[in-house]
Amino acid sequence: QVQLVESGGGLVLPGTSLRLSCEASGFTFSSYALGWYRQAPGKQREFVATIDQHGLSYYFVKSVKGRFTISRDDAKNTLYLQMNDLKPEDTAVYYCSKGPNFDTWGQGTQVTVSS
Repeated sequence: QVQLVESGGGLVLPGTSLRLSCEASGFTFSSYALGWYRQAPGKQREFVATIDQHGLSYYFVKSVKGRFTISRDDAKNTLYLQMNDLKPEDTAVYYCSKGPNFDTWGQGTQVTVSS
């Protein structure tokens, strides 16, 4: 059974950083592309970033390019999202997901960016 557990969210000031983690189990972690999505209040869930199974290809939504990085540690079955220069519009619940269909989600972790 696939399990994804996100952590690392919190309330932060604009311009600061957070690192989210997603611990995975129930599948061969190193064989799958992984991704981060987010859902802001009143909005649909949106794609944020993906990383391929080799850790060599990355894609980011335009609004986070240059500020967010995605990485994976296959030895720890953990996916990361380093978020720098956070903005109020980054406020959302962040979810990790497993490829290829990205239709399995964890419970999410809340990120609130506010002064």
